[in-house]
Amino acid sequence: MNTDSTVLKHSTLQRKSIDVAAVRKQFPVLTREVKGHPLVYFDNAATTQKPAEVIHGLINYYSHTNANIHRGIHTLAEEATAAYEATRHLVMHFLNASSIEEIVFTRGVTESVNLVAYSWGRQQIKEGDEIIISTMEHHSNIVPWQILCEEKGAVLKVIPINDAGELLLEEYEKLLSSNTRLVSIVHVSNALGTVNPVKQIIEKAHKHGALVLVDGAQSAAHIPIDVQDLDADFFTFSGHKIYGPTGIGVLYGKKAILESMPPFQGGGEMIREVRFEKTTYNDLPYKFEAGTPNIADTVALRDAIHFIEHYGKENIAAWEDELLLYATEKLQAIPGLKIIGEAREKISLVSFVIDGIHPQDIGIMLDNRGIAVRTGHHCTQPLMNRFGIPGTIRASFAIYNTKEEIDSMIVALENAIRKLS
Repeated sequence: MNTDSTVLKHSTLQRKSIDVAAVRKQFPVLTREVKGHPLVYFDNAATTQKPAEVIHGLINYYSHTNANIHRGIHTLAEEATAAYEATRHLVMHFLNASSIEEIVFTRGVTESVNLVAYSWGRQQIKEGDEIIISTMEHHSNIVPWQILCEEKGAVLKVIPINDAGELLLEEYEKLLSSNTRLVSIVHVSNALGTVNPVKQIIEKAHKHGALVLVDGAQSAAHIPIDVQDLDADFFTFSGHKIYGPTGIGVLYGKKAILESMPPFQGGGEMIREVRFEKTTYNDLPYKFEAGTPNIADTVALRDAIHFIEHYGKENIAAWEDELLLYATEKLQAIPGLKIIGEAREKISLVSFVIDGIHPQDIGIMLDNRGIAVRTGHHCTQPLMNRFGIPGTIRASFAIYNTKEEIDSMIVALENAIRKLS
């Protein structure tokens, strides 16, 4: 690992100390055992565990407030509507958006990207236009653009990366042209941990008149997000990766752009008036929220954001970076182990391979010791092809993880290597 990495820089920052033992008590699942061993959960890039306040938020909603929103005038409906919209206001501040009209609730990043591809893309993209993505994109930020390009006769271009897992920005600039309509880029790689310079990417794209969508699935829990400072046209994240429920996500879009886009789905709530002759659509953001939404999980998302804000992203990131540095040093000492992704700017996950051993075999052996890591291609098959590997073993860290857990993983890993070699 480079000595000027983000891990090292963050670990030297002044921060408020986090009482990790107290944090862990807020997560019920961390008390369980797996196959006779205490659970060590290192699959946080896939989904984070949920603190008690999020779980209680769901229970409280269904126990005391459950009703449909925006339509009823009775007390429960008004309370449910108020709670739902309170989350929208909180998300607006969480992202520093300029208006609640710019916050659209979706099922997650995948639906958000598809919404933009379907609604904006099918209206704006034509034959010969170009869309730029990167080598490190998740499948959910590849396939929708492939479908759109095939349908419209557009061209999909890909930013290459170096062996450290960093974007080649000089090559990115060469890809930009007067035909570029959209750049859709991951903020943080889910497979490498690389933090991409999205502000710089956005600035260069805008000079060519292109819009930019930022996939914030892996960044929203770790990095302070200011969509106005970034000047992002679209930004999206999923609730379940920031200690919130599954099935709820957010699409931020600049108001003028969202207003120009047709609805994604038709049905209730997204309408102003329906006649057989013609339907007129609702105002933002409701134009994109057809039908009964995921009310309970949206309400509980507010508790997840409160959880993050209570500890502070800078403090959380500093602890996670300390864990990453510790794990990286321990892993680098294991013979035959190679870390995939050694970017100078990186957050709290480490992916690695071991000579002569399939990642899945390691994953099974670690699970037998109660240690949950992710193995495989991490929905980034083109990225794995770039490195010439079928997949990696990925350990990703969160606020509740400890160095002692990393020690347990290292011991289990060394035992697994001895047995499988």
